[in-house]
Amino acid sequence: MEEFWLPYISALVVGLLGGVHCVGMCGGIVSALTFGLPEHERNRFASLLPYQVAYNVGRICSYAVAGAIMGGVGMLLTDLMPIHLAQRVLLGIAGTFMVLLGLYLAGWWTVLSRVELAGSYLWKCIEPFGRKLLPVHTPGQALKIGIVWGWFPCGLVYSMLINAIAAGNMWNGAGLMLAFGLGTLPNLILMGVFAGAMSKFVRSPLTRQIAGVMVILFGCLTFWRAI
Repeated sequence: MEEFWLPYISALVVGLLGGVHCVGMCGGIVSALTFGLPEHERNRFASLLPYQVAYNVGRICSYAVAGAIMGGVGMLLTDLMPIHLAQRVLLGIAGTFMVLLGLYLAGWWTVLSRVELAGSYLWKCIEPFGRKLLPVHTPGQALKIGIVWGWFPCGLVYSMLINAIAAGNMWNGAGLMLAFGLGTLPNLILMGVFAGAMSKFVRSPLTRQIAGVMVILFGCLTFWRAI
């Protein structure tokens, strides 16, 4: 049972630790969503929260869809080779990307930025749909923008999608990315409400390095599962 839950717990924790990157990548978007609201709603937590929740629900739903796609790819790969060998290979790849992610978060090696660059071509096709939804006037619009923004090029997300391949099927892949998305939720919700204070904290080199080291340890744990 512990072996079953371990990938989901790891994805949740990586999402939480990776929040230092999420705030840097998506913080401007979340802040723009906040500051684009009428002043009487922007200055009241109760009025602001539904918009932030809607945005993030849409974003996480897109993560889950992408995870299902990658999980399906993993399922096809397991059909091409013995299942135990396929699982070890996929976990080894996932562990590699998690170590690279940790180095990326800590600012020690930014090779994953090249992966983000590759994803920018897809983003150019999707981004105009989000632009048409601005400015935001209702939580429903915020939900739609979140769905679009869930496909924003992000090395953190792409690294976890590699892990979704290792999940072995569409349901597990979707569940893994759902857990990851929930892990990113606290940071981005707080960023939307307390933009200034959160930005200063997560941009601290020490904060990023601690998060990076912990993600590297999760990558090493994934390697251990592979062998």
